[in-house]
Amino acid sequence: MSLDPQLLEILACPDTHHAPLTYDESAQTLTCTQCHRVFPVRDGIPVLLLDEATPAGAS
Repeated sequence: MSLDPQLLEILACPDTHHAPLTYDESAQTLTCTQCHRVFPVRDGIPVLLLDEATPAGAS
């Protein structure tokens, strides 16, 4: 399932820096371009909660 390109344009990291996110459609994740936290996308809905994020490269 793909995210709407207009939604991707306005999504930002929920941390205080509010950096843009990059979308990995195959992994269904959004990654912060600054802090590199990885946020899941579940059933087409981005889960932008800091408690749900994992560091880049973590399993």
